[in-house]
Amino acid sequence: MGHARRLSESPDIWSAFDLPARTARLSRLDAESARPDFWDDAMRAQDILREASTLRNEIEKWQSIERRARSLAELADLALAENESGLQADLQAELDGILGGLEGLEAEAMLSGPHDGRSAILSFQAGAGGIDSQDWAQMLITMFRRWGEAHGHGTRILDWTDGDEAGIKRADLEIDGQNVYGYLKGEAGVHRLIRLSPFDNQHQRHTSFALVEVLPIVDDAPDVAISPDDLRVDTFRSSGAGGQNVQKNETAVRLTHIPTGIVVSVQNERSQGRNREIAMRILLARLTEREMAKRREEEMRLRGEFVAPQWGNQIRTYVLHPYKMVKDHRTSHEEADPDAVLGGELDPFLMTYMRGVVGVARRLPE
Repeated sequence: MGHARRLSESPDIWSAFDLPARTARLSRLDAESARPDFWDDAMRAQDILREASTLRNEIEKWQSIERRARSLAELADLALAENESGLQADLQAELDGILGGLEGLEAEAMLSGPHDGRSAILSFQAGAGGIDSQDWAQMLITMFRRWGEAHGHGTRILDWTDGDEAGIKRADLEIDGQNVYGYLKGEAGVHRLIRLSPFDNQHQRHTSFALVEVLPIVDDAPDVAISPDDLRVDTFRSSGAGGQNVQKNETAVRLTHIPTGIVVSVQNERSQGRNREIAMRILLARLTEREMAKRREEEMRLRGEFVAPQWGNQIRTYVLHPYKMVKDHRTSHEEADPDAVLGGELDPFLMTYMRGVVGVARRLPE
């Protein structure tokens, strides 16, 4: 049961949350809320109370884990001293519960970006590799849908362009839930698949590529303004995923943002108004991500680490033949069961990447 003692005593475990700093911040907020003139500025007062409430809840969660870890360590020491081997299963179950809770809290602590708490839109585009890559792009959609559903998030296809014989040329997937963007933003980039092609008569090995973009769903973005004069709106007849549900009316909407050249199309809703509303939301998300990407690029250029998420810069490789493996090229994290990963078991990759990003941020000079 040494794990329990290390959980409660190791500073590395708690550094992502920085409990002392947050406790000190809560004390300052509480002191400010006790001032006689606190409610003179009602809006600022509400912001302070909201932040204090959030901090109080976060601190209590971490302190609860710490108390559980200390109690478990003490109980484990007592069991060892009295040779109570019958408690081993109960102790292990409690340890597993603590570790699971701690991992979830650690992830929340690392989600500190301005949009990390939001839902996300994932855009998929088939790359080099013909039909195989179009099929691969659809496999990626399934992988992320299963990840979302396993975590209790709602998922839906917003737009879909069929491939030539199988799969998709491009598609947009919405995953609705708290912290989805924070968890998945590191998935943006090129994903590579190596397998025996099911579309090759000689069943030869093929390499396929697909590009994934991850956008935050935002209701408002102070840094982004969309003028009606900057938009071109086109309507057309829609066809659902797989070429079905062709509509007689022009319900599908295509928006072109003239200053940036960004094009967004949505066709899966039955009403033109609803499709336009969703298209505007995607456009706002794309423009927001564009501004965020500019900032990230500048920060990473200062670090000397910038690599654009474009063709040739794959972030992860999925190998189905001649052996089985999934490897993330940024973190070197590997999994030996690609079927499980393609079935939505992405958390080991997500957590490893997030820990790496937080670690780099901590090493940056002030």
